[in-house]
Amino acid sequence: MSGAGSGPRAEAGPAGTPLLIVGAGGFARETAQAVRDVLAADRAAGRPERWRLLGHLDDNPALRGSEVDGVPVLGGCDLARELPDAQVLVCVGSPADYAVRARLVRRLDLPERRYATLVHPTAVVSDSSSVGPGSVLLAHCVLTAAVRVGAHVAVMPQVVLTHDDDVADFVTLAAGVRLGGGTRLERGAYIGSGALIRQHTVIGAWSLVGLGSAVLGDVPPGEVWVGSPARRLRAAGPEALRESRTAPADTTGAGRRSRRPEAGAGAGAGEGQRPAPDHGRADEAAGAGARRALGRGAETPATTPTPAPSRAPAPAPAPSREPADHAHQAHHADHAASIRPIGPAITTGPQPATGMRTRPL
Repeated sequence: MSGAGSGPRAEAGPAGTPLLIVGAGGFARETAQAVRDVLAADRAAGRPERWRLLGHLDDNPALRGSEVDGVPVLGGCDLARELPDAQVLVCVGSPADYAVRARLVRRLDLPERRYATLVHPTAVVSDSSSVGPGSVLLAHCVLTAAVRVGAHVAVMPQVVLTHDDDVADFVTLAAGVRLGGGTRLERGAYIGSGALIRQHTVIGAWSLVGLGSAVLGDVPPGEVWVGSPARRLRAAGPEALRESRTAPADTTGAGRRSRRPEAGAGAGAGEGQRPAPDHGRADEAAGAGARRALGRGAETPATTPTPAPSRAPAPAPAPSREPADHAHQAHHADHAASIRPIGPAITTGPQPATGMRTRPL
């Protein structure tokens, strides 16, 4: 919902750090409400309010000058660069384009210190867990023990992350997701609402798990898996596949607070939309107004050297000196023919031989 409203234009607080929310769609609106809840908890506990919510930034020109749930839309996303004293949360993305958050962070090219970390007052985060810059944890999330959440991760309500889970940068966890212990979600993965992930499972970079799915084995990068048990449906969308080719690999380990988002050119907009062109005077006016409200300021991916090829060819294996045991081979052929499959395979790859005859169920 958007349009002129009578609600407050920003949260007031003499000691609060100015805060901007990039995006004005569903996730951004939920984040704005979570900010209000955090400020209310600060007041109830007698603490100074930690933030002062200035408003939304969105590249949709139709939203500029309007209000979304009582919070103003100040201008385009690039206005964040003109307000160096404000912290920022990038809250865009959808299943149709869940790579937009990574593109927009690269486009803004802000230092890590500019990004806030938002944890809803009802979320439970253990002392042994960590949450990276730019990440948002909404209501009733649980991080049990030694959970690591990277930068710019979206964790929707009632998500449960259990011991030793490792969530890389730009991951999205929709409402009600449950991860078993020791699960690894690689960069940019999207886990749909209500999905269940078995312990010690790896979800590959920029893959999508459909809502309500039960994942029992590893999911390769750049694929869409759905169902219970989950199986491959198709390749990921073009935006996710393009991001998997252009973004550097996550080599720092999720959840480290020293993580720096990548710099470079990119595209982004509010809630999965393409960026609109610069609108000049409107953004300048919005920037001047926001600065008055404040009251007053690329890393190059490392290349990996290619190992030199070996000059000495590997020796050919020596032929067996013993004759083949044809009777033994025929016995194993009969054994293999007696095994009947009981359903489609859940995982791929060779399976170890057990030496046991399998009977139909």
